[in-house]
Amino acid sequence: MNSPVTCHKRAPQPQRMPLIILLLALVLAGCEQPRLTPIPPDGTLLAFGDSLTQGVGADPDDSYPAVLARLSGRTVINAGVSGEVTEEGRARFGALIAQEQPDLVLLLEGGNDILRNLDPAQTQSNLAAMIEQAQAQGIAVVLIGVPRKALFSDAAPFYRELAETYQLVFVEELIADLLRTPAYKADPIHFNREGYRALAEALHEVLIREGAL
Repeated sequence: MNSPVTCHKRAPQPQRMPLIILLLALVLAGCEQPRLTPIPPDGTLLAFGDSLTQGVGADPDDSYPAVLARLSGRTVINAGVSGEVTEEGRARFGALIAQEQPDLVLLLEGGNDILRNLDPAQTQSNLAAMIEQAQAQGIAVVLIGVPRKALFSDAAPFYRELAETYQLVFVEELIADLLRTPAYKADPIHFNREGYRALAEALHEVLIREGAL
């Protein structure tokens, strides 16, 4: 017995195939869903990290959390501590998120571990512990990668491993790209006013694209 026919449309003619392929690609692109929950106007973001979060190299009002607050219209807490390594960050992270109860954490830490040649496995473990603490409380995490200690390097590999393990929104190359731009730097490892603004603007776009804003 023949199988029932459920569609009587003719097969596309060869000359129409490029258009059909293009339309299919657009449909598939539109199927990508934002991965973050919208943050209400009175919501809070916690920017957690070291000197790049604190804003070393620029005035406090020009730090990336301060600029992001103005761009987003949300409260953005600057929880950056200059010189901090991930072991120290891990020690203060849990109490901080319990106190602030943010809607989302922007995690930009590990640069000092890399500069001091600390064990990458331990750095990864410390960051994993922070991510798990946030997710256990239903707090979304956006992970921002930090480049390896090499000229023109990309983000250290363990950041991508963390992003894949915990299904995070991952901003992989932003810091590396900005550090390759001399006009954005106050010194070899810190941004100036323009650099922090570029960082905030890029993260703002990520948050919009992923549905948080």
